[in-house]
Amino acid sequence: MTRYFRPLLPRCKVLVCAGLLLAGLLTATCPAQAQKLSPLHAEGPRMLDATGREVVLRGYNVGGWLLQESYMLGTDTLNSQWRIKQGMLRTMPEADMEAFYRRYRQQFVTKADIDLLARQGFNCVRLPLHYDLFLTPAQRHARTEVIRDPQNDATLAAYVQQLSQWYDAGELFARPQQLDGIRYIDDVVKWCAANRLYVVLDLHAAPGGQGTDANINDNFRPLDLWKRRDEKGRLIYQDITVRLWEQLAARYRHEPTIALYDFINEPHNLNPDHGLSADNQELNVFYSRLIDAVRARQDQHLLLLEGNGYGNEYSNLTPDKLTARDKTNLVYNGHRYWCSNDPTLTDPNPNQINLIANLVAFRQRWQVPVWVGETGENSNEWFAAAVQDLNAANIGWCHWNIKRVDSGAGLLRVAPYGSLLRPEGRSALLRNVRFAPGQLNRDVAAALTQAADYRAPFRPLTIPGTLNAPDYDLGRDGVAYHDTHSARTDYRDNRPTNHGGAYRNDGVDIGATPDLPGGFAVQELETGEWLSYTVTVTTPGAYLTELRLRPGPNPGRLMLRLDEQGLGTATVAPAPGWTTVTLTTPSLPAGRHVLRVWVEQPVQALGWMRFSPAAPAAEVGRH
Repeated sequence: MTRYFRPLLPRCKVLVCAGLLLAGLLTATCPAQAQKLSPLHAEGPRMLDATGREVVLRGYNVGGWLLQESYMLGTDTLNSQWRIKQGMLRTMPEADMEAFYRRYRQQFVTKADIDLLARQGFNCVRLPLHYDLFLTPAQRHARTEVIRDPQNDATLAAYVQQLSQWYDAGELFARPQQLDGIRYIDDVVKWCAANRLYVVLDLHAAPGGQGTDANINDNFRPLDLWKRRDEKGRLIYQDITVRLWEQLAARYRHEPTIALYDFINEPHNLNPDHGLSADNQELNVFYSRLIDAVRARQDQHLLLLEGNGYGNEYSNLTPDKLTARDKTNLVYNGHRYWCSNDPTLTDPNPNQINLIANLVAFRQRWQVPVWVGETGENSNEWFAAAVQDLNAANIGWCHWNIKRVDSGAGLLRVAPYGSLLRPEGRSALLRNVRFAPGQLNRDVAAALTQAADYRAPFRPLTIPGTLNAPDYDLGRDGVAYHDTHSARTDYRDNRPTNHGGAYRNDGVDIGATPDLPGGFAVQELETGEWLSYTVTVTTPGAYLTELRLRPGPNPGRLMLRLDEQGLGTATVAPAPGWTTVTLTTPSLPAGRHVLRVWVEQPVQALGWMRFSPAAPAAEVGRH
């Protein structure tokens, strides 16, 4: 089957690079040495390289690395990075905490992770950044003092005043080569350039915080980026943010590997309820100022704007409304979570652009490129539908997120580690975040990179042998399986798509069952659901088939088919706990086939199916 992306290599002889079959987009030879990427610019609604070829960026976010978000790290009760640090500071010196974070950042994302993204066929990486990485150790210490007592207004005011003094003295971001944030950017640019991946710089946690959600922007007070003034009456956090982007522009203005500057991530709750305007006036002024500041550094990089409401709403932010002097090379962003992928569905507000039809209409109306900087946090079925419909509309996207602790929703699954506030937990986390090929969630990778009709074995399965029920084929709902609730398409509907949330990220409900050999079982099988398994029959003949089941309160019934051949029906009576039901199949032909299990009447769970050669009839008669 074919993949969808990486359309950025130069058009040469028609030869597909080994391991990357990119549907209709890649017709290039693999260069002996990585060629330098071409800088990107906007021309109407398209992003083009220097040769005039369109580049559609499809990639991955490497979040959770340079800014920890609690829900991905498995520390939901702590809610933000500063609260995690606050907890650590209760039991360790500040120097030890800083040493832990240095080790964490050295190991969470490395060149091996970037190499993996390239092998999967992605062509860009979005790099979420915390502004405190651009502070010197002494400046970061001043922020840490606030972390110790964040509700103390006097402590926070003293920190803001220190920032003002450093700003006025030209001491913020003044020696970039000595700053941790610059070193991390330089590493990612180097690793991505070697793999011909573009980079998007994303200021994920802006000074003061761009919204009310501390988990996202790690702020001490909601919306301080828009509200906090220093003793001179200046919106000092905005001044600092402008200064940071000026320094980044001065350093990276000639770096073609960097595709976009993402000024601030997901501004939200800028509205009258929070003492701000109803039409994004604050965002308009700030974005116009940032655009002018970057362009004054002779930097022509693409500039990504994010609308209010977590990056999606652009009232008063369209090109005709911005007051920036130079409005070329602007790109408009959408973040897509828990919404419909129906390409015909529209939002009545044309400036609310998370729906695909609105993205397309906004692009056409304003003749600007649009890009989905974040999408994900759902089931594989939603992932696949989203990227396939975005691809069909020629809209690029960047999936969230590369790594999650004990979750199948990320590309890589990090093993649980215990408590981050205990030494053994921190040591385990440092081990577990290191890249290992076994962390790859193959079902997520397939959902993002394969065609709509793709189906393939999740793992090799043979008859005779035991087939663990959760090892059904890779593929979409209706192709590899069917589940009655396989995707979340309404942010108000919080029902989990996978009841159990274990092993895989499909809508199929899978739970941990330590008492079974495979450790997992498919559960809550409802009438009309089915699972398919690609199997190889190594020995033809009839088979005794055992199904390990947990019955429901009513009689359950599962029907088995091999290709078009009926194998029989397993009926199970209500009973407590697990039970084994047997049936004897007709003769099975050797070779590769598709075994399908149909749910005719509900059962509580299916653990495994075991196929053993049936004894000949004469031999059965002798017993």
